[in-house]
Amino acid sequence: MRDEGSLANKVKIARKKKILKACLIYGFLILGGVTMILPFLWMISTSLKSYNSVFIFNLKDIHWLPDPVYWKNYVDVWKVVPFARFYLNSIFVCVAVTFGQVATSALAAYAFARLQFPGRDKIFFAYLATMMIPGSVTMIPVFALMRTFGWIDTYKALIIPSIFTAYGTFLLRQFFMTLPRDLEDAAKIDGCSLWGIFWRVILPLSNTALATLTIFVSLGNWVSFMWPLLVTNSIEKRTLPIGLAYFQELYQYAQPDWGLLMAGSLITMVPIIIVFLFNQRFFIEGIKLTGMKG
Repeated sequence: MRDEGSLANKVKIARKKKILKACLIYGFLILGGVTMILPFLWMISTSLKSYNSVFIFNLKDIHWLPDPVYWKNYVDVWKVVPFARFYLNSIFVCVAVTFGQVATSALAAYAFARLQFPGRDKIFFAYLATMMIPGSVTMIPVFALMRTFGWIDTYKALIIPSIFTAYGTFLLRQFFMTLPRDLEDAAKIDGCSLWGIFWRVILPLSNTALATLTIFVSLGNWVSFMWPLLVTNSIEKRTLPIGLAYFQELYQYAQPDWGLLMAGSLITMVPIIIVFLFNQRFFIEGIKLTGMKG
């Protein structure tokens, strides 16, 4: 009886420890989530406040809910600066660069993963070595090249230098190498060409990797600031990150209108959220397929 009682006590103690551990983990995750979402909630609150009520608060009584709610910021943001022009420029440049990077990365990755040609691995490693060069080092030479071509303050300078990426090529190559070659052999027996294999076999099986690369590329280009600032001079060619900074230039000798700035920032986030929501299911499918392997 004593042995059974001690065993039951041990089970209870182990169960309590397990519950305590789970509570600590979930508590830590909840704390981290709250810490990350609080600035976003404060941004929403600030975007709904008037210019004079943004800084009316104290630590004991922080007004999270604006009173009154000032919806006019979301209307004025389109009028104070050419925000619509910035928005269209960002959408056009982001779509063009994302499509270009995914297309060139997929083609290069297919060549490096499946085709046999002299010096393939050496060329790939040399191409991969460019990832170790900081972008700030190549920025000035690329800018000089754009000026030589006469592309400064044009969409060509915003798009063409960014449509090639060693990271995307590496990511897709590693994924393509995990695909079974039996499918390609069967396609060759059916008379399918190399382009047909790439288009009809490789790409349909690579939705997860392509969606991941699309999210990374679109996010990186949507928030890009330094390169568009260097190669654009006119307001008509500038993108949203520069447009948001343009709000501060309007108030050089006064406090910026943080309500307008936060409203513009929230509107800027909408396309990225949409891209993530549409591609999220591919991440889930990728997790499922990973669990089935082996």
